[in-house]
Amino acid sequence: MADYVAPLQDMRFVLKDVIGLEAVNTLPPFAEVTEDVVDAILEEAGRFAHEVLSPLNAAGDRAGSVLKEGAVTTPAGFREAYQRFVAAGWGNMAVSADAGGQGLPMALANAAEEMWGSANIAFKLCPMLTLGAIEALHANASPELQERFLPRMVSGEWTGTMNLTEPQAGSDLSLVKSRATPQEDGTYRITGQKIFITYGEHDFTDNIVHTVLARIDGAPPGVKGISLFVVPKVQVGDDGSVGERNAVRCIAIEHKLGIRASPTAVLSYEGAVGHLVGKAHHGLEYMFIMMNAARLSVGLEGVSACERAYQAARAWARDRLQGKPAGIAGAGPLPIDRHPDVRRMLLTIKALGEASRALAYQAAVYVDRSRHHPDEAERRRCQALVDLLTPVVKGWSTEVGVEAASLGIQVHGGMGFIEETGAAQILRDARIATIYEGTTGIQANDLVGRKTAREGGRTMAELIARMQETASSLAGTPDRDLQAIGKRLGEGIGQLSSATRWIVDNAEARPLEIAAGAVAYLKLSGYVMGGWMMARAADVAVKKLAQGGGDVAFLEGKRATARFYAEQLLSQSAWLAQVVMHGGESVLVTDAALG
Repeated sequence: MADYVAPLQDMRFVLKDVIGLEAVNTLPPFAEVTEDVVDAILEEAGRFAHEVLSPLNAAGDRAGSVLKEGAVTTPAGFREAYQRFVAAGWGNMAVSADAGGQGLPMALANAAEEMWGSANIAFKLCPMLTLGAIEALHANASPELQERFLPRMVSGEWTGTMNLTEPQAGSDLSLVKSRATPQEDGTYRITGQKIFITYGEHDFTDNIVHTVLARIDGAPPGVKGISLFVVPKVQVGDDGSVGERNAVRCIAIEHKLGIRASPTAVLSYEGAVGHLVGKAHHGLEYMFIMMNAARLSVGLEGVSACERAYQAARAWARDRLQGKPAGIAGAGPLPIDRHPDVRRMLLTIKALGEASRALAYQAAVYVDRSRHHPDEAERRRCQALVDLLTPVVKGWSTEVGVEAASLGIQVHGGMGFIEETGAAQILRDARIATIYEGTTGIQANDLVGRKTAREGGRTMAELIARMQETASSLAGTPDRDLQAIGKRLGEGIGQLSSATRWIVDNAEARPLEIAAGAVAYLKLSGYVMGGWMMARAADVAVKKLAQGGGDVAFLEGKRATARFYAEQLLSQSAWLAQVVMHGGESVLVTDAALG
């Protein structure tokens, strides 16, 4: 499989023209983030992804990480790539300047993170989780703990992890059994076992800062009794000096379907020294800071899978000669991208990638505005939009990432099932993203419950109104493509609006039926919101074409892809809405069918 090449033109188009860079660089901290700065950062990130990370992707998958006598060795080249990654400053782009980072907009950092995921998703996971740990500690740890750990985490000298899951406690954190026993010196002794810890042990750095959920002795049961602790692999003194190895061991790494270069560790805490973060029994609250940041990052992994699958499938379809479609004159065989069904699959992968990318970047802009806009009311409004979009970006984007990767194999035909083409690795690597940081079902329940029913659909209604403005505007233009896109978008918005009202109206009386249709509602939201982003892109493209500027082929492609999305993908909104409103009962009366 050819090495990944970053889609810089589309990334720039989304940031500058669809969303508008002024949505970010008019915020006080980002005044210097001009178009030239954005171009320079994207260019360098694309070069790093292409030249350093992508060449390690297939070899890393074949070799995997290896555990021997408690130490993990990552595949050849990974440690050196991490050192180059840190030296170039890529790890702390969006970390606030107060915490020692570069303080760049999340919207820009997201574009770079998408590149890391497309080039080498197994590598990308390590700095992703470190960022989440940094954010949680910066928000909640004491000044002393921050001073002790954050500088070397922000610099990349140390990495961080998130330790939630235990053998008996998957997504149900109320079942966490790890114990924290108070000591006279104010520390705690942590005992228990954690599983599925991404980069819980590795050879990138000399120290790993684990953030660990555990129960202080005598704590109340359930989630209310959980606290958060910092437990370093190597103990760190009050003055920052590195001391003895802590009592935490890697006793296994998982043998996985994909992302094999990323060591997923089983960690045994055997009286390890830990430091309480914030207040006792507030651990879940603090961990959700990490969790929500990670959910948006995992959503980007779906975008990354779409892009990598498209590049591989497009290259294969252009070179592969097979048959001749009916209706095309002349001798065959022809490249398979001339076959209508192959074109349909390629366009599906491309459209899903462009829609999910734009939606993820839009969510990142709302994050930036929720943190830095000078007006408190605007910050609250944007935070509500972030809360609403987070489960959609995480859940829908990863689901369509798996779909795109699967279609990529189909485009390759029988050779897609052969590991040497690389198409299979894209699907294997993408499959975990729908499970990471809360499954699609968990995201869907969050969307219909906390983010829709609990607030009476208020934020969704606001977003629907904004989307309807776009649909109405396009329907009134003289351009036939924009008219068609606006019409389909308007229909999809109507379906989403009806489903939302049904959920709000039936939240108390029919909660099980709502839960049964929750994933359908999440997908409905994703397809309609993605259609909104595609419609905005098409509108910008048509206007630029009318002005006679820009890359004509690229702009025509944006218009054509948006119409394909509207007519081939957005049309799913009708049946998804029906599943939400009328399909729940059939799920709840299935005891006989399940046997």
